[in-house]
Amino acid sequence: MTELSLYRYLFECFAFVLGAVVGSFLNVCIYRLPLGLSVNEPKRSFCPHCKARIPWSQNLPLISWLVLRGRCARCGGGIAFRYFGVELLTALLFLAVWLKCQPPGPWMLALPYWIFVGLLIAATFIDLEHFIIPDEITWGGVGAGLLFSLAIPALMEENSAWRGFLWSLAGAALGYALLWLVVETGKKVFGKKKIAYDKEEPFTWQREGDDAELKVGEDKLLWSETFSRESDRLEMRCAEAQVREITYTDVTLVLFYNRLRIGETEIALDSLASFSGAVSEIVVPREAMGYGDVKFLAAIGAFLGWKAVLFTVVSGSVAGAVVGVAAILARRRAWSAKIPFGPYLALGALIWLFAGPPIIEWYWRILTPPDL
Repeated sequence: MTELSLYRYLFECFAFVLGAVVGSFLNVCIYRLPLGLSVNEPKRSFCPHCKARIPWSQNLPLISWLVLRGRCARCGGGIAFRYFGVELLTALLFLAVWLKCQPPGPWMLALPYWIFVGLLIAATFIDLEHFIIPDEITWGGVGAGLLFSLAIPALMEENSAWRGFLWSLAGAALGYALLWLVVETGKKVFGKKKIAYDKEEPFTWQREGDDAELKVGEDKLLWSETFSRESDRLEMRCAEAQVREITYTDVTLVLFYNRLRIGETEIALDSLASFSGAVSEIVVPREAMGYGDVKFLAAIGAFLGWKAVLFTVVSGSVAGAVVGVAAILARRRAWSAKIPFGPYLALGALIWLFAGPPIIEWYWRILTPPDL
């Protein structure tokens, strides 16, 4: 092995190990951010079952999960395969980024691409489990992309720092505006979902801390995930409803995120602990996609530029369509409905990062064949 080959091998091993370590931290973010927990306190990871802190010797990336066979050493509770999977995926992607950027390539781009890949992974797994993408990832990603483009303009294929910054800003703006338009258009076209029940279903609205839950029959709806804007409204046609010990019959309840309207009377939801009744029809506000996706695409644009935004939307939509068709053919339509759009955007961004421009060139050659 030559000295040059040895150095390459050492750097590749470093990239893989670094990725595994970062993947361990991403697991902390994936678990804590949706729950509103600090990623710094407690500093050590803890078992999700017994809450015992995990010593460093039992928290080695990749190794510990395999040695402990996916179980907590103290209580024996199962540790999801996702923890090992995230560490392995991050390690492999960090290695792939280094292979793309290593000398004589643009090695200085490895750091921003590593951070970008980390954001994609965290966003994907949080979105898959909670159907949200936290602002720490989206707006944080926009800020990081802008700063990296200013410090390393080669990220935007520029030599000038300010030109790199402006192209990054343009990518973020296009990403935000493009999906914002989709959300607003989808709101007008698909903005409401009407559910009519064959028989009256009992319902209960119950406050839970700063949030609330609406339960209709066996279905549950979290209040914070129902309304995306102040004008959204949820309507319930009720045979009867009990609000503040008053019973209403044959009434329509109109609910906004912060208030309840019964006829001409409006009641602040902050003043209610609960209300209940029986509903025959409900109209629920819904989005074509969430605003987290809008901000997520802005972060992708800030790191990869405006061309990547267009490619990501198209390739993500194609991937979603392929999964949807496969689910229909497998008679598992519900599978595709359980996957939010964020993971498809992340997949599209990864495809662009590693193979986007060559794919565009190949497709362009198909569209414009040479004259015979």
